[in-house]
Amino acid sequence: MESFQSYVNDYKKQLEQGSIQKAYKGLMEYILALRAHFNHQYPDYFVPASIYFGYMDMTYFSFTPASLKNRNLKIAIVFLHEAFRFEVWLAGANKQVQAQTWKQIKDSGWNRYPLVPSIQGEDAILQQVLVADPDFSNLEALTGQIEQGTLEFIREVEGFLSGM
Repeated sequence: MESFQSYVNDYKKQLEQGSIQKAYKGLMEYILALRAHFNHQYPDYFVPASIYFGYMDMTYFSFTPASLKNRNLKIAIVFLHEAFRFEVWLAGANKQVQAQTWKQIKDSGWNRYPLVPSIQGEDAILQQVLVADPDFSNLEALTGQIEQGTLEFIREVEGFLSGM
């Protein structure tokens, strides 16, 4: 097992090359622009001003229709750094809502989207990959993929929950 100092030395070497800073800055700028796009295109949805930048594990913002917000649920558009993909998550406003909703979905047998195996230590209830290995050379197309997948996810989750 490597020491913390060893990791820091490797981190320093990577930073000296300069690529990590440029890639991270570009990625964060894209996610900020993606959030602004959703906020502009869907004014009836709740899109907080903040983005969770994370610890290079995940970066996300929420994008929630009133129907889910009224149930204390939210939609998160998430970039997972290590897996290098975008996902959409259904999450609870708090752990109690998350646990209750997770149980309802589990007990119903609805399996359109992957239910997290356990809510212990999880931020999501449902998770769906939107774009695996995204191509950042065409940001407009990437935004379209994320938008289309997110809206489909929301429609199906809303449809399911309205029947409960």
